[in-house]
Amino acid sequence: MTAGRQRRRLVVRGVVQGVGFRPFVYTTAAELSLSGSVANDSSGVIIEIEGAPADLDEFARRLREHPPPLAVVESVEQTPVALHGGTGFRIADTTRDGGGRTLASPDVAICADCATELADPTDRRYRHPFINCTNCGPRFTIIAELPYDRSRTSMADFPMCDRCAAEYTDSTDRRFHAQPIACPDCGPRLGYLGPAGSPAGTHGTAHPTTGPDEPLDSARNLLRDGGILAVKGIGGYHLACDATNERAVATLRGRKRRGDKPFAVMVPDLATARAIAEVDDTAAVLLTGPQRPIVLLARRPLPATAASDADSRVVCDRDPIDLAPSVAPRNPDLGVMLAYTPLHLLLFGLSGDRPAPRVLVMTSGNLGGEPICFDDSDARTRLAELADGWLSHDRRILTPCDDSVVRVVDGIELPLRRSRGYAPLPLTLPVPVPPMLAVGADMKNTCAVGEGRYAWLSQHIGDMDDLATLRAFDSAAEHLAELTGVRPTQLVADAHPRYRSTTWARTHAAGRPVHTVQHHHAHIAAVMGEHGLGASDTVTGIAFDGTGFGPDGAIWGGEVLAAGYKGYRRLAHLQYVPLAGGDVSVHRPYRMALAHLWSAGLDWSDTIASVAACPDDERAVLAHQFGSGFGCTPTSSMGRLFDAVSSLAGVRHIVDYEAQAAIELEALARAADPGSRSYRFGLDHTADPAVIDPAPVVAAVVTDADHGVPAAVIAARFHHAVAALVLDLALDFAPRPTTVALSGGVFQNALLLSAARTTLRDNGFHVITHRRLPPNDGGLAFGQLLAAGAG
Repeated sequence: MTAGRQRRRLVVRGVVQGVGFRPFVYTTAAELSLSGSVANDSSGVIIEIEGAPADLDEFARRLREHPPPLAVVESVEQTPVALHGGTGFRIADTTRDGGGRTLASPDVAICADCATELADPTDRRYRHPFINCTNCGPRFTIIAELPYDRSRTSMADFPMCDRCAAEYTDSTDRRFHAQPIACPDCGPRLGYLGPAGSPAGTHGTAHPTTGPDEPLDSARNLLRDGGILAVKGIGGYHLACDATNERAVATLRGRKRRGDKPFAVMVPDLATARAIAEVDDTAAVLLTGPQRPIVLLARRPLPATAASDADSRVVCDRDPIDLAPSVAPRNPDLGVMLAYTPLHLLLFGLSGDRPAPRVLVMTSGNLGGEPICFDDSDARTRLAELADGWLSHDRRILTPCDDSVVRVVDGIELPLRRSRGYAPLPLTLPVPVPPMLAVGADMKNTCAVGEGRYAWLSQHIGDMDDLATLRAFDSAAEHLAELTGVRPTQLVADAHPRYRSTTWARTHAAGRPVHTVQHHHAHIAAVMGEHGLGASDTVTGIAFDGTGFGPDGAIWGGEVLAAGYKGYRRLAHLQYVPLAGGDVSVHRPYRMALAHLWSAGLDWSDTIASVAACPDDERAVLAHQFGSGFGCTPTSSMGRLFDAVSSLAGVRHIVDYEAQAAIELEALARAADPGSRSYRFGLDHTADPAVIDPAPVVAAVVTDADHGVPAAVIAARFHHAVAALVLDLALDFAPRPTTVALSGGVFQNALLLSAARTTLRDNGFHVITHRRLPPNDGGLAFGQLLAAGAG
């Protein structure tokens, strides 16, 4: 009987492949007694569904309102088609028709159901390092191309056994059409290669010669003995060691040439996270969510009676765990992540195992500045001098992907690195753009493609300072275009003429136009776009960072802009000071302190910490350079002012990693009371653009330090002064109800961001800050797309 029946064709677009969407469609159709089919194609998921009109309407409602947990439904288009009749519903073969595009899913942490099965001795996937289902497991890093089917992933190397194939085709099973499905009989194999080069278990594609748990036992033994383990994860190799063992952590730090840059740590569960850090409700959600980023958290203080011997460091989960000092030297925060793969959980150990250390340093498998290792042979070569053993497997990683990093400010997530778990999820563009590729900047690089109302940012690529990173950029840009189907007709880059990313764009243009966007305009456009502001909207943008090329040839970084997507006008900037020697002064904050003293007309007294830190011969050279201008570039950088104040206060004169001086200054300020004395910036409105004068602040810092005021109090007063400056700039340049937008790497500073945002709101301003993109250069490509697309 066909009376009263209809048949409809539905095209569902969004993140709908690799997230259990077809099984969801199948079971929903079965519940409503509808017939038809569902298939993936290049435009998304294509459904033909037949039945009573009311049931068809209910079916479409469930698609929109109650999709699978990992799906993101952007649109559902319905068209009537001719009745076919028949009964039953089937999952059809994937096609490449449709001419549209679908969206790839990011990699997802192990779900609770799989974690339970992993630890259940009665389950056939008990202790299986590659357990997954439709709700969890690798996606982005194993996809070669879309549509997303097993044959287009690295799981094509592993034919399903009969039992897995039965689960894969059973509509009532949690693994119904889970593309990475596998079990101990047919899935990837784990292997360990020890310090002497003798294998335990399997390695590469060999078959096991010992028990399946032997590789993990060997890896745990190495960690307990203070060794450094290379672990192959979802998106690349990590280097791991016992985070409570100072000798092991210091050894890893030395081998990796990491200086004082903090290590991230991994823990098996939330209870252990709470034993090392302060975890509020927002942080707990982030730590345990499907993305499982590294979350920056305040350390949990140790009791005054904490023992110092190594044997007493591993304690009850409810008690603080004393981490090695070398994990995060002179830093009050820890980067913490929960185990996010079954292999990680097995490495920590299940019931009955002799456990690994409860807290592991888990850092990217590379030397400082290099891309993460993800290819097995490359890892064995590049990590040969870093690791004592390798815990590896034979599932190929097709796309490398570093861990994401976030922090929580006033209960709100602030991304610092958007990568695993988030990339390549799209961002909606508030204004349409033609097919474009944005190449970002040279620090914390990500690239992006955009077309129409969507933009896709790549995973974190890194700093564009060596050939390996440039090759990684090539691969990321090519893979992103393949996954999204965007064929860029235009390229957009930073306006800095010597950026490697800008050179790459011009070299690879192949006759296509290359647009350039001023660095701080892109920062403000990014935060505008993130909040959905329209094509005609404007904001008062405050962009504080370390480096950005200005059209006057100076290095900008303390900017107030009247900005829209199409352009900007510079309203005010931090007064220029001489930057002598470029990156040399970035690495030696005492040089920036002397530059600010010179610009403020203050003597270089030997009693000033920064002056004392500068060797006599270098001091003489700097005096000549500042006086003559030789070898100097003017800079208005707020990031460099933070460096200068850190040095003037005696906190940090030489840095081992980016922003170390500012990070340590913030750390001191968070625990200090500024008292009644305050610092204030000057502001010269007679100039156009207006000039923000830091000289009164610099003089006050010198006076306080000379009078023995603690560095922490100086740090607190300085942070209060910068927050007050932000308000003064808004009051002077943002006629209400103009929106104030805050962006740039300086606003990664939680203390400053919180204070500035609060004081602006308390004074009636509408404030927008980053929530989905980093305020640093990792979000710059998004702003480049919007600025170039609107121009």
